[in-house]
Parts: sequence; structure tokens; C-alpha cells
Amino acid sequence: VLLLCLLMITVIVVVFALKQRCDVKVTSCKNRCMKGSRDKSASCHCDLSCEKDGNCCLDYTEVCMEPGQLWTCSIFRCGEERLANSLCSCSDDCVKAGDCCANYYSSCKVGVKSWIEEECEDIQTPQCPAGFSKPPLILVSMDGFRAGYLKAYGSLLPVISKLQSHGIVDNKMYDVTRNASFSLRVPEKFNAKWYQGEPVWLTAMDNNLKSATFFWPGSDVAVNGRLPDFYKKYDRNIPFEERISTIFQWLNLPKGERPDFYTLYVEEPDSAGHRYGPMSSQKNLHRCVNLVLLSDHGMEEASCKKAAFVSLYQDNIDDFTVIQGPAARIRPKNLPEDFFSFDYEGLVKNLSCRSPDQPMRPYLKEHLPKRMHFANNVRIEKAHLYMKPGWQAALQPNEVKYCTGGFHGSDNVFKNMQTIFIGYGPGLKYKTHVAPFENIEVYNLLCDLMDVPPAPNNGTHGSLNHLLKNPPHRPVYPAELSSNSTCGASGPTPSDNLGCSCSTRTKAAEKTMNRQLIQYNSNSGAKALHLPYGIPRVLQENSDFCILHHADYINGYSKDTLMPLWNNVQPLSPVAEACVRADVRVAPLFSQNCVRYRDNPVLSYGLLHPPNLGANGTEAESLLTSNMAPMYPAFKDEAPIPTHFYVIMTSCGNSSFSPADCQGPLETTSFILPHRPDHTETCANGSDFQWVQEWAQFHVARVRDVELLTGLSFYHNRISVDETLQLKTFLQTF
Repeated sequence: VLLLCLLMITVIVVVFALKQRCDVKVTSCKNRCMKGSRDKSASCHCDLSCEKDGNCCLDYTEVCMEPGQLWTCSIFRCGEERLANSLCSCSDDCVKAGDCCANYYSSCKVGVKSWIEEECEDIQTPQCPAGFSKPPLILVSMDGFRAGYLKAYGSLLPVISKLQSHGIVDNKMYDVTRNASFSLRVPEKFNAKWYQGEPVWLTAMDNNLKSATFFWPGSDVAVNGRLPDFYKKYDRNIPFEERISTIFQWLNLPKGERPDFYTLYVEEPDSAGHRYGPMSSQKNLHRCVNLVLLSDHGMEEASCKKAAFVSLYQDNIDDFTVIQGPAARIRPKNLPEDFFSFDYEGLVKNLSCRSPDQPMRPYLKEHLPKRMHFANNVRIEKAHLYMKPGWQAALQPNEVKYCTGGFHGSDNVFKNMQTIFIGYGPGLKYKTHVAPFENIEVYNLLCDLMDVPPAPNNGTHGSLNHLLKNPPHRPVYPAELSSNSTCGASGPTPSDNLGCSCSTRTKAAEKTMNRQLIQYNSNSGAKALHLPYGIPRVLQENSDFCILHHADYINGYSKDTLMPLWNNVQPLSPVAEACVRADVRVAPLFSQNCVRYRDNPVLSYGLLHPPNLGANGTEAESLLTSNMAPMYPAFKDEAPIPTHFYVIMTSCGNSSFSPADCQGPLETTSFILPHRPDHTETCANGSDFQWVQEWAQFHVARVRDVELLTGLSFYHNRISVDETLQLKTFLQTF
């Protein structure tokens, strides 16, 4: 009886257990999706026929259908059997297989951190899985990621861009040499003639590396007749997760087929696709890959209340169009016939200073700030409308593209246009926050991370060495191409006074001053005092110049242009200008003549080292023909009239020290100031000089920009070459 009871209990337990399992089986699709034959005892089903029959299990959609549609896990999918059509997996072995969905850990492994949630670590040396001889490089761009989107991040860096050299000057452009138009919506964008630079994937391929691009401007075009080894034609409908999954697939290729360099482009900064880093520990590459994350531009809030219309300033608008936006350009309608002959200058003049606080300023392209480098390409229209922050321009109100949402394309010194640069991996420094830099420097950085030589480009190779743990490129100072000649005097009396005279000064006093000048030229201590960072090097061949010493300054005097190549600059008190005298150390043949200015009603001269900058009693050392430069009266033809004057100001990062005694990094602010006959650019009039500061800040520049214009090289002493390049490529913003 006891045995019978035990058997009955066992049977009951087994039946009960089977009943429980049957209940689960018939009420859920988990591990039952698309099975070949139906379970006749099941009350609901999980195959395609159940939809027509109306007897699908309640979780049929979540368990059987969504795996082929979504890139995420849910409570229904955790522990699933891998389905053939799944985009990603939530199975227990997905980590080993390397195909987990983006949120696998947060949904299915509560309490277990994913790689992206773990603390970042300082990777001293690459730790790569078998088959990887060198760290792959992945470049990710997020469209319109404004720097302000990240309130605090250890590697937050604004990035700025230049356009004139690689040919793609805008999303819409016209090439008069081919009478062709480019836009992102026409097949012409695949014409390789638009692309004038060498993309980084070709540089990699030229050095026996393989490249893969999942969307990148120009990557689906045969630039120089070649495409990347792997690429995708742009289709914004492809989910971000699929793009990342494809990168994983490329990373899984065998050695010899696997790319070394990858690019990935995503449109939305806050997309779910960003939750899943390409260096996921699932691939065991999180200590191997070098990852660079950046964006092409920031974003500004759009409003038609901040739009300016050319039709309100100009009656006749029939013969030109305006390429609308925050960096609007003006183009004649009759193309190509009128492209060069159109009266751009007259139109710019007519649109200038039309109303107080005008939000748009018209410019000819050669008059735009030199820091923009936006003139030297025929695809850049001659006339431009420079807009204030947050403003757009169009020909008429119905042509404004963005009245809501956001827009981009404004001056890249505006805060909202600045973006990010984040780098992580064994080749990059850890938790390092550096000063802003321009994105033309990124190409050289990528080449250094791949250990390949860069093609010629607009960047300054080595300027980002402070981001790299072991930079392969060690820059050196450029060699001077011309040596200074001698400027000496035979005596204190000039052989020619060059038409310069001063009624308040005696001949004897002038001789005394000239004797002092001759003595200054042999004073070697003045160089250390006035040029603590070294004499600027001349990088132009066959340049004839000499170094002139004075009591309070030193200048490099050009016998070719008859004016200084470099000097100190400070606002000048106009009282003493009439007493300029001939510099006895410079032969009359190589000097300017004062008569030129006395007889010219529209031309004056300026003194590049002003008398009021010197110590008491040394003012006369600045009143010399070797210190003169021609200036229009409003700005204040033997010597050419400069188109620009430059200023480089150096200070110590630690304000407790002077620049000469600086302990720590130096700081610099540079300006390239246009020299024009009037103040039309600023609409300035009257005695209010607030415009001067705004005008100078508008024409801020890098030291490197000054060097490119002048053929000079600065800061050759006192600091390392790497520090010098950082200083030269820094752009001050206000």
C-alpha cells in the first residue's frame, strides 16, 4: 500500500510538472518560433500561419517578429534561441558569439556592467586578440554635435574647418570651369572632378593598409580613380545599429582581408546606436582599437525672425541669386557668361551700411578674414553675406530653408558652431583636456595613429603630438631660406636726407641720434631683451633684408619692399610724426622718401614701432624711414601698399610672470588686419571707437595664418617645437 501511494504521488508530481511545462509551452512563443510542425496540444502557435488563423500566442510579435526588426533586447527575448532572421541576439551565448543587441546587459544581465558603463582605463600598450598585428583605427562622425551637448568631458575640444583646398566648398556649389553644379541630391555628386584633396582612406591604401567606410563624404566616389576597399553608398534609412554591426563584421574578417582603417557616420547625436561602442569588450578589442569621435559642425537654433532678405536692401534682384543660409553667397543668374563680369563690387557696396545694426555684412571673398581661408577656389563665389550669430540670409522671405529646428554653416568661431573631438585607445593620451584646434589637423593625427606618412595637406604635422602617447613624427623648425645682409652706416650724416626734415631739431642733435643708432646695431644684448623667442626666420628665397637694432625695439628691414618685415605695434600719438629722419644705416637706394607722402593727398605713413612705446628720451629712435609703412589716411609707389597688417601678441599663461620670464605655457593672440581706403566694412563714423575692438576680433587669426601670408616663421627659441606648433595653430575666440 505504501509503495502504491508513493507511486501515485510520483505520478501526480510528474503529471503536475508536465502540466506546468505544457502550460508554458502553449502560452508563450519563447524557443518555439517558426518550428516546422505544430504541437497539436498547444492552444496558441508561433508560425506565420497563426496570423491568418488568429491563434498566435500573446508574445508572438515580441519573441518571433521583433528580432528581425529591432536591434534591442526586451524581457521577452532574454535567453532566446538565436533566430535566423535576427538582427542581433539576446541569447545566453551572444557575448561569446559577439552578436548581442545594444542593450543586452541592461535588459538581460541586471547588475552586470557593459563595457561602455565601466571606468575608462589607461591603456599603456595595445592588447589585441590573435590576428591583429597593429591596432585598427575607427573614425566616427556624429552630424551636428555641438560642443555644448557635452557639459563636462575630459576630452572636449572645439574643432574648426577650412574648405578652399579640397574643393567641396559647400553642399551646393557651381564650377564655372565645367559649367556644372553640385548638390547632394543629384548624380553629379558622384563625379570625381569635384574632389580635389586626398582622402585619408586613400592615404592608408597607398601604404598597404585596407580601408572601410560606412558613409563618409566622398567615400562612394572614385577619387583619383579609386574607392575604399569596403564602402557603402549613402542611405540615411539604414539604422545606426546596422552600421555598427557592419563595422563588427568587417572587424571579424580574417587577417589579410580585414580593414585597418574604418569610418562611420551617424546623423543623430543622441541615437540609441551610440550606446554600443565599436570597441565593445564582446570583440575583445576594447584594449586594442584606437577610436576617434568627432563632428563636422555645431548647431544653431533656427528662426525666421532672424533672417535678412536682400530684396529689402536692393531693388533690382532679377540678375542674381542668393545661395541662402548663414554663410550666404551671391551668384549671377546668367551662367557661365556673367560669372566673372558681374558687378559684384557694386552690389557689395550697395548692400553695405544700409541700416543701423544690420545683421548681414556684404564682402568680396578676398576681403573675408584670412583665418577663413575661403577665397582661393573658383567655386567660391565672389560676393558673400557674413551673418551675425543665429542669423540667416536669403534673397526673399520664401527662400529661407530653416525657420524651425536647427541650422549650421555660420562662422566657426561662434560658440554654437564649435564641436567635439574625443579620442580613446592605446595610441592616445588618457584623460587629457587640451586647447581647441582646427579639424585640418585631424588628418595628420589619423596618419600618425596608422603609422603612415600623410600626403601634403593644410595641417601642421606635429601640432597634435600632445594628444599621442608615442608620436611617430618629430617636427623640426623650418630652415631659413634667406640670410640677413648688412645695413651699416659710414657715419652719422646721411648721404641723402630722403626729403625728410624736422624744423624743431638741429643738425647736431640729429648727428647725436644717428651715432646712437650705429651703436645700437652692435648691441647684442638688445636681441635677448626684445626678441626672447628668437628672430623671425625668413622662409622666402632671395629675400634681401637686414636686422636693425634700436633703443626699444628691433626690426627686420626689407630692401625689397622698402619697409619692415616685422616689428612691434601700438596705437600712435600723431604729434611727432612730422619729425621722421633718414636711417643712416640703410642706403638711400633701399629707403622710402618722405616727399612721396608730403605730395600725396590720399596716402600717409605709419610707424610700425610708435615713438610713445619707448622709454622717455628714446622716441626719436622710432622716427626713422626704416620704421615707416605706407598707410591710407583712414587707416592710419615706391614701396608697395600693404593689403594687411599683422599683430602677434604673446603673454604668459601664468599671469604672475612676464612673457620673457614665463614659467609654463605661453599664450598668443594674433590679428591680420585689412588695410583699405575707408571704413565701409565696419560702417564706422563719428568719435565712437567701439568698432575698433569688434573689427580686430573679427579679423583674429592663428600665428600660422600670419606665417603663410608673410613667409616668416616665429618662436624659434625658448620652447620646444611641439609647444611652438600648438601655439602657432591656436585660434583665439572671444
